[in-house]
Amino acid sequence: MKASKLMFAGDPHGNFKSIIRDALQIKPDALITLGDHDLERPLIEELSEVLDAGVRVYWIPGNHDGDMELWYCNLFCGPSGLWNLHGRVININGIRVAGLGGVFREKVWFPELGEPKFRRRSHMLFATPNKGHQGKWRAPGEIEPGLPMKHRVTIFPEDVERLSRCVADVLVCHEAPTSHKYGFSVIDELARSLGVKLIVHGHHHCSYAGSVGNEIQVIGVGLAETYLHEFMG
Repeated sequence: MKASKLMFAGDPHGNFKSIIRDALQIKPDALITLGDHDLERPLIEELSEVLDAGVRVYWIPGNHDGDMELWYCNLFCGPSGLWNLHGRVININGIRVAGLGGVFREKVWFPELGEPKFRRRSHMLFATPNKGHQGKWRAPGEIEPGLPMKHRVTIFPEDVERLSRCVADVLVCHEAPTSHKYGFSVIDELARSLGVKLIVHGHHHCSYAGSVGNEIQVIGVGLAETYLHEFMG
């Protein structure tokens, strides 16, 4: 019975040295980064050694990936954008991994404060002015301006609703479930809907092991740290 090895990397914030070292030493089936990359060059260049070693790479965005155009484009634009796990379920050697990147923001949806102001991106886009600091933004290669860069890494209800109709073994997210003191019950509920047994999250730069209820294991991965999980086939 062959084990599948997945490595999860906590928020790099521009420092990939320890992540690359661990990935080259262990050579997992895939490396999944948990957001807040702060990329000064494209991700495909930053992790070229890992890719050359035959390790697949996937990622979800964090809140800081929408802070600067350079950081945003080095993650979302170009070939590395194809590895975006947000809002998807992918199969890695028989392990179904679901991704929920970004953060909750009051201007869109902060679950602990009540109903969302916008359920869908199209609703917010319709209400967004064409110009100004809070206006629409056009990323390189886009024909029409879209959402402000900041809100391209904001969680919308439609993201959670779409994922909740899927089935997965693992949920990777930037925000935390309620195992962390700043976590959200919405993440708990999504994990239960997906049927996962494991949640791995970043964002809080905190390494810990916890649980949601008695049925879902939770791993928080610290700043630029890695966590290896082996799944028996």
